[in-house]
Amino acid sequence: MPPTALRPASQTSTSILPVTGATGDVLSSLAYGIYNSDAFLAGAADQVAYTYQKLGGDILDIELKDAQVYNAYEEAVLEYSYIVNIHQAKNTLGSLLGQSTGSFDEDGQIVTGDPSGLEDTNVSLRYPKFKFGYAKRISDASISEIGMAGDNTLYSASFSSVGGIQDYDLQSIISDASTNNLDQGTGNTVSFASLVGNKKILVKRVYYTTPRAMWRFFGYYGGINVLGNLTSYGQWADDTTFQVVPVWQNKAQALAYEDAIYTRLSHYSFEIINNKLRLYPYPVAGSSNIDQFWVEFMIPTNAWEEDSNSKTGADGINNLNTLPFENIPYKHINSIGKQWIRRFALALAKEMLGQIRGKFGSIPIPGESITLNADALLGQAKEEQEKLREELKTTLDELTYKKLVEDAAGMAENTNKVNQTIPTLAIYRG
Repeated sequence: MPPTALRPASQTSTSILPVTGATGDVLSSLAYGIYNSDAFLAGAADQVAYTYQKLGGDILDIELKDAQVYNAYEEAVLEYSYIVNIHQAKNTLGSLLGQSTGSFDEDGQIVTGDPSGLEDTNVSLRYPKFKFGYAKRISDASISEIGMAGDNTLYSASFSSVGGIQDYDLQSIISDASTNNLDQGTGNTVSFASLVGNKKILVKRVYYTTPRAMWRFFGYYGGINVLGNLTSYGQWADDTTFQVVPVWQNKAQALAYEDAIYTRLSHYSFEIINNKLRLYPYPVAGSSNIDQFWVEFMIPTNAWEEDSNSKTGADGINNLNTLPFENIPYKHINSIGKQWIRRFALALAKEMLGQIRGKFGSIPIPGESITLNADALLGQAKEEQEKLREELKTTLDELTYKKLVEDAAGMAENTNKVNQTIPTLAIYRG
């Protein structure tokens, strides 16, 4: 039986893919219209000719419209942007935690006029500085526990002891100071006004000051022709031997003297139970020049709340979803990306053609019928799309910053091994 002669491509049906596309028709045909640059419109129009040739449009009609190819091209660009942005998120999320985020529109773009100022910054295209991210947040929490502020503000308050009263309620004293905006000990305004409320404060340190201790160290003479701060005598005589002493030695001696007063001589002490302070010994009015005590404390907040006095990043980036990554601009996609987009758009077009041909088992022609290849097209399209995704993901996974550092370390190590085999001294033959 002689082969069936196929009729030439139809020129009358509106459901047949044209030979070439038209840039002027692209934008009005797109479902999203996210990309509208001249370069993108030209690329989408060229994709029609590419699809026509790859699917054999010059041999047999292709039951697609040019608009479907335009949409396949836009979807391919969006898919490429999606995969690359996920790759970059793996690279940078650790360093971007707590940084500014923004609001996004229905297309995934930063909203125009967003207060974050991230509009048109293309964060996903930047090479960010390395930050310690969550590791630093853990360190800040540890620092807070030892009273060094960290990610919490360290506040200070004071109160005056009263003769005959040994117990003092620090919670009540500080809460009253917060409510009244008035420090009990100094009478000054406080930096934690209206912040305490019914929150239980975290007391980190209780202390008092004794400015007279330094006076006792230098003695009565106060530095006038005095050697007593170094040796055991006062002013000089005829046989005095003068000694040049650096300032740091005086400071070291003063610190040692101060520490000895607090450690070995002081009989003042206290204990804190449930923010209740008990002073030792029993305070007696007029018996001591220590009558004012200072308290350093923190006000606990929820882990997701910002500190009132400093930005901790609680309102910033916390995971993949809040990264300010917009769709990658078409002009910033290089030749590698554009070739991947062409191939993926072709696979999408092939899938759509398979869906359309699947609605008909065969098409009758004079004396014969043509069986359509819907199943083959759908199978090929799905397989090609999956392979293209895996190809891009695998390549990007091999190029993460972590992998690049590991490769650089391996190259440096191997280079050193090679250098060890090179003679360091010239060998002469006599």
